Amino acid sequence: MPDALGWRMKFGVIAPSTNTIVQPEFDAMRPEGVTNHFGRIHIPNDPLRNDDDFTRLIETVRREIMAAIDRVMTCEPDHLIMGMSSETFWDGIEGSEKLRERVETRAGVKVTMGSDAARQALDRHGAKRIAVVTPYMPVADQQVRRFFADCGYEIVNLLGLKGASPVLYAHVQEGELRAAIRRVDGPGVDAIVQVGTNLAMARLAAVAEAWLEKPVIAINTATYWWALRANGIADRIAGFGSLLSRF
Repeated sequence: MPDALGWRMKFGVIAPSTNTIVQPEFDAMRPEGVTNHFGRIHIPNDPLRNDDDFTRLIETVRREIMAAIDRVMTCEPDHLIMGMSSETFWDGIEGSEKLRERVETRAGVKVTMGSDAARQALDRHGAKRIAVVTPYMPVADQQVRRFFADCGYEIVNLLGLKGASPVLYAHVQEGELRAAIRRVDGPGVDAIVQVGTNLAMARLAAVAEAWLEKPVIAINTATYWWALRANGIADRIAGFGSLLSRF
């Protein structure tokens, strides 16, 4: 007998313990018969003042990530989603692929990562020249640049918001995000990509597509969309932009 509520799919999701955005955004996109089950990667809400602070944060994530996978896998999900994005871009395409292999080996199921989902989303739209918005420090922005360059995309503009702590990423309001989108956009930009799963961008990105008349890809939307599609769930979901409503 299938799970009473997750009769189509049980997703395990791992996300930083400081993240308050990815869970409600994923739940808002959830089709009937699909359930999301979160395991938390324990990280402190330490200040992020510079590149060294951010590098220490990534090192903590790497120490804690496997324990979070072990915890969430006890509910026997069918598929695992990484509800964090910075680590998935680290060390370019080679680093991303190695991370996916390690996570899938540990979990024993397939995994969806934000880096892979962003590529799939851009390819659906035929976008090659992109602009990017992140909440990160420059050290992480460099990793995002490297990943997209490895995949054959040209980053025309990138804006890192330099969030002051992991929790404070979630305090960035719609007005600041709207200004960031406008700042990176331009006539040579095919699509705008937002990374950082603790920025509340899913609904704003859908609205921004209408007034910019080009794809605006929020990382949480792309990740959840690709997890659904990779598992044969083709539901069209309104309110989150072209990925979920058209592709």
